[in-house]
Amino acid sequence: MKILSIESSCDETAAAVVEDGREVLSSVIASQVEEHKLYGGVVPEIASRRHAESIVGVVSEALSKADTTLDDIDAIAVTHAPGLIGALLVGVNFAKGLSLSTKKPLVPVHHLRSHIAANYISHKELKPPFLCLVVSGGHSHIVMVESYTKMRIIGRTRDDAAGEAFDKAARTMGIPYPGGIMLDKIAENGNDDAFKLPRPKVDDAPYDFSFSGLKTAVINIIHNMEQKGESVPVEDVCASFRKAVVSCLTENFIKAAKDLGVKTLVTAGGVSANSLLRHKLEKACKENDFELYMPQLSLCGDNAAMVGSQGYYEYLSGNIAELDLNAVATLPIDYRE
Repeated sequence: MKILSIESSCDETAAAVVEDGREVLSSVIASQVEEHKLYGGVVPEIASRRHAESIVGVVSEALSKADTTLDDIDAIAVTHAPGLIGALLVGVNFAKGLSLSTKKPLVPVHHLRSHIAANYISHKELKPPFLCLVVSGGHSHIVMVESYTKMRIIGRTRDDAAGEAFDKAARTMGIPYPGGIMLDKIAENGNDDAFKLPRPKVDDAPYDFSFSGLKTAVINIIHNMEQKGESVPVEDVCASFRKAVVSCLTENFIKAAKDLGVKTLVTAGGVSANSLLRHKLEKACKENDFELYMPQLSLCGDNAAMVGSQGYYEYLSGNIAELDLNAVATLPIDYRE
């Protein structure tokens, strides 16, 4: 079964053709990073306009690279939630138009479920159930994936997401957008014990995260040094902050796995590309005899291949949308159709 998939939840316009949820026949991404870098982050209005300009060409290229026409496509999958509402609307409305004109089924796909599905492409043997750490710019969750379309939230952030904390700390240090990626690289040359940073815990919720206080602590360190006229050791600050965030993510994830008796662990989302997080999880899983799956680096960020993978399983579960499908800015990963 071939699915044409579309992703436009933030600042990447992407399309892909995926077969049977596991084989990527094509994947095309038009990135807006260089433009948004001028503003230090994603500007929603600009993102929406660029999606509208790029989507026809991106979808056409995906079909061409897959040596496929719309006649060969069995269904059209599109990210409908969560994300920037204007950006989502571009993809959703384009997919609805294709569905109407081709009479192909329209499959709504949740963005975070797609990130998890990236692992089905990277690891064709992987099947639910498993425990997944979903970490991105806007989300930090521990999710029990009971089936391809049934998920249960075990833990979540109470304030900032891990990726958001990385980006804000990076911005304070003058690191250009995308800050989290650059911070990870700079941290490689720093001393991660140079600054003692807190490891926030949430009372009565051992699997939940809180990164706001940690973010504020590192920002205060930087501001205090600057006010005293001291030079900020950026590499050491980056390394210390990265270590603190990764420790919180790893400890809660491993604790949840132990408490729930789950042996198969999975990571997903843009922050799953973080080099220290990958190293720490590999080490922790080896020590605890857990099986760990992580998406290949090219599938950690936003892309349409992962939408096509999850779209396949949503289609099999009967999650087919009508033409009144709308974009939704916020929607929990464990929603029920």
